[in-house]
Amino acid sequence: MSRRSGILEFAVLGLLRESPMHGYELRKRLNTSLGIFRAFSYGTLYPCLKTLVASGWLTEEPVNVPALPPASTGRGVAPASSLAGRRAKIVYRLTAEGKEHFEELLSHTGPDAWEDEHFAARFAFFGQTEREVRMRVLEGRRSRLEERLEKMRASLARTRERLDDYTLELQRHGMESVEREVRWLNELIESERSGKDRRRSSPESSTQHETSGETGGLPRHRENDTRPDPSDDTK
Repeated sequence: MSRRSGILEFAVLGLLRESPMHGYELRKRLNTSLGIFRAFSYGTLYPCLKTLVASGWLTEEPVNVPALPPASTGRGVAPASSLAGRRAKIVYRLTAEGKEHFEELLSHTGPDAWEDEHFAARFAFFGQTEREVRMRVLEGRRSRLEERLEKMRASLARTRERLDDYTLELQRHGMESVEREVRWLNELIESERSGKDRRRSSPESSTQHETSGETGGLPRHRENDTRPDPSDDTK
C-alpha cells in the first residue's frame, strides 16, 4: 500500500465514523475538509472504498432515490432519460471492525504521523484523538520541522554567495514558512498542556473557553495567519 492510499483510507474511515455517506458526499468532504485531497477523482476514491469493504471495515447499503418527474417535451411524451429515473445510491457505513481499526490508527504516533500529508490528515481528526496522542504527534511534527529548518539554514549558509536574488528570496520564503509552522505548533502544544480535553469538558468550561478565546485546546487563529484551519468543514 502506498503512503498516499494509506492516508486516503485513514481519512475515509474517519469521516464515516462521524456518519454514513455515499461516494459524492465523501468526495465533497475530502475536498473541503482536507486540502491534500483537492485534486483526486472518483477513480481514486472508489477503489479505496472497495478495498475497505473487502477488508470488512465498511458495508455498502443501496438507497433508492425517487425518480424525477418526467419533463414535458411539449408533445405529451417524456424523454427516455426521464423515464429511466435515477440509480440507487450506495451508502457506505463503518462496521464495528472498521471503527476498531480506525481507533488503532488514531493511536499511532510514529514518524509517518509527522510527515506533511499524513500530519494534515491526522490533525483533521484530532477531535477524535486522545490528548496524550495529540501531544506526541504535535511534538513529533515540531521536532521534524526543527530538523528541516536546521538543514535549510545550513544549506543557505553554504550556497548564499552563489544564489541570485530571486532564488535567495525563495529560500528565505521557504524558511519563513517552516518557522511560522513551528511557532504555530508551539502554541498548540502549550494549549494542549494547559487546556482540557474538549470531549470531556463540561458545558460551563466550554463556554469559558469560547469567552476567553480558547477553543478546546486550540489557540485562536490570528487575523494575519493565512494557514487553513484543517477542521474547517464547509458543506
